[in-house]
Amino acid sequence: MSSPDPNLDANLAVALDALLTEQSVTRAAARLHTSPAAMSRTLARLRRVLQDPLLVRAGQAMVPTPRAEELRDEAAAVVRGLAALLTPSGGIDPAELRRTFTVQAADVVGAALAPGLLELARRRAPGVSLRVLAEEWEAGPALREGRVDLEIGSIDHVDPETLVEELVTLRMAAGVRAGHPLAEGTLTPARLAAAEHVAVSRRGRFTGPLDTALAEQGLGRRVSVVLPGHLAAMTLAAAGDVVCLVPVALPGEPASPLGDAARALGLRLLDIPLPLPPVTIGMAWHPRHTADGAHQWLRGAVRRVLRPARGE
Repeated sequence: MSSPDPNLDANLAVALDALLTEQSVTRAAARLHTSPAAMSRTLARLRRVLQDPLLVRAGQAMVPTPRAEELRDEAAAVVRGLAALLTPSGGIDPAELRRTFTVQAADVVGAALAPGLLELARRRAPGVSLRVLAEEWEAGPALREGRVDLEIGSIDHVDPETLVEELVTLRMAAGVRAGHPLAEGTLTPARLAAAEHVAVSRRGRFTGPLDTALAEQGLGRRVSVVLPGHLAAMTLAAAGDVVCLVPVALPGEPASPLGDAARALGLRLLDIPLPLPPVTIGMAWHPRHTADGAHQWLRGAVRRVLRPARGE
């Protein structure tokens, strides 16, 4: 591998542009906030590199040589290119964005995200399309390898460099079909435990935080089936007498779109009379995307959909 050209110095191009524009060592020095002596040394170096005097004395002024005249526009173009190269992008115009984003999310998160995100894209960024991938059974390096732009859900398995932003904190409610016995009367821990349940676990686990809370009351529940996603569990609950858990907004907070699927299926959402830990939904991305204007638009759109302001 050859070494870099010792004459390749971007500062020389900037100085050449200033000298040929000002045709004065003093004025060029002032333009670049340096001393006339330093600019004189730079001019001497440029003369050696280009093997041309560039500027010569004509009375009290300095005039460019023919070679300098040839270089004037080219030097100015190079400096403009350097300025564009080394200037922050300043964001993007969403209307000009052409990109497919890949998001990894649980089924209920993807179902809540897709309608709102596509509506935002349709109005503001029509060139954007969305690919939603299912959560991986085991955490993989998808963000690090660039296979996924954004992971959304309960983030608990990230690489050390991964950036995470919390979006919304939810609570779990009990979802039952209309006419289910639990929908009538007061829901007690004993009545909840006595019902038939469907559990949601990517790893096939039958137990979770609800079982821990019930055990503290000396109670246990019967889980008749474990499914890998909330949408399947909600569909089963809507068609029969099993109880499923549904993520909903905390009291006093704006309604979360994560509960829309349950409402669309006609499920009744009942407050669980037990202290369950809240569920935090966040988004994770690799640091290489942090300053990317397109990715910034995506993150902003996800915030707007999953963390709606009051009144939206």
